Amino acid sequence: MPYTELDLTLAEDHVALKEAVHKFAVGVLRPAAIELDKMTPEQVIAKDSLYWRCMKKMYELNYHTVLISDAYGGLGLDPLATHIVWEELAYGSAGFAVSLGCSCFNAFYASMMADDYMIEKFIVPFVECRDAGVMSCWGITEPDHGSDILMSGTPHFRDPKVVQQVKVRRKGDDFILNGQKSSWISNGPIASNVSLFVNLQPAMGMAGGGICLVDLSQKGISRGKPLNKMGQRELPQGEIFFDNAVCPARDMIIDQESYEMMTDLTLAHANATMGAYFTGVAQAAYDLALQYSTERIQGGRRLCDHQSVQKKLFDMFVRTATARSFSRDAMKYNMNTTPPDVKYSIASKVYCTQAALDVTNDAVQIFGGYGLSKEFPIEKLFRDARAGLIEDGSNDSLALTAGNMIVREVTQ
Repeated sequence: MPYTELDLTLAEDHVALKEAVHKFAVGVLRPAAIELDKMTPEQVIAKDSLYWRCMKKMYELNYHTVLISDAYGGLGLDPLATHIVWEELAYGSAGFAVSLGCSCFNAFYASMMADDYMIEKFIVPFVECRDAGVMSCWGITEPDHGSDILMSGTPHFRDPKVVQQVKVRRKGDDFILNGQKSSWISNGPIASNVSLFVNLQPAMGMAGGGICLVDLSQKGISRGKPLNKMGQRELPQGEIFFDNAVCPARDMIIDQESYEMMTDLTLAHANATMGAYFTGVAQAAYDLALQYSTERIQGGRRLCDHQSVQKKLFDMFVRTATARSFSRDAMKYNMNTTPPDVKYSIASKVYCTQAALDVTNDAVQIFGGYGLSKEFPIEKLFRDARAGLIEDGSNDSLALTAGNMIVREVTQ
């Protein structure tokens, strides 16, 4: 059900975009996500599965180019429109929204370089793709490193004893890659390429990293089986192994001199996007619970006529509305500002994922026993929301990172 739009400056184009994406998310993505939730991870990624059919539809609608400038054939959306797309897609399915968001990583990074080589190799094939055959993943998490890879500025980040597990060595005009990325790589089992975070200078610790854009179809790269997980089961995740794989030197887009800055920029973008996703999850759970409360009779009255339920609905309403306001502001500011103020994106991610968990938890309670049943989508939304507190950096670690930033700002 529609919410009151508090932004009175919202353009007609924004309204039309919101309505179109919402209709697609509810009509296509939500029922598909519910079906995929019942499948094994192997069935989800099988050729011509429901997952691929939905991804192809999003590519056909050009949704995969949300972050690509119209100068390169992308949608060229402003930050508010970008937030609207991510929120509405996640309203239907958080897993599909995350998968689509990760699909553009190589093209998005290449657009920052914007030379002819990068445009032709990484941007054009992605923008012109209509069958999801060109798809990226974000190769950052490792078996021994998760959120700590994102915690730039903290003491461990320059500790030479703490380094990325994927390492590279120069060989002529190429870099040779060896190591492993973990089971949590979104799109890892299916992506055609990867934005790979590696270590170039072990003596610098995590800060001695680099980012390279790597073809995953080549010899020397293998993958583990897709992860069997609690929530967002329509999002394929899995390990990637590198055994003397090759990356052309020109595709090492970030070296140790700019790695920390780019890590911050990536975190600012990714966490702001997470805020948008989980605002959508919260709104979906609130809408379903509100509707159900008008239909279910208890004690001779509708649930919504009981004051205790009204108070719960109010709390859900407040959390959802504040999540939207905060996440929109964080995304608009940090997509328009260089360098971004990373702590606001982190705060958006932490706040909105917690809000989504709180709202879905309350929704389960309103549904009562049915909230625990797969007969209704609420229990899936709860599982999807729970994953949000861990993915893209655990909320605990991210809070420490942002807290460190706050202290440094007032003491340096």
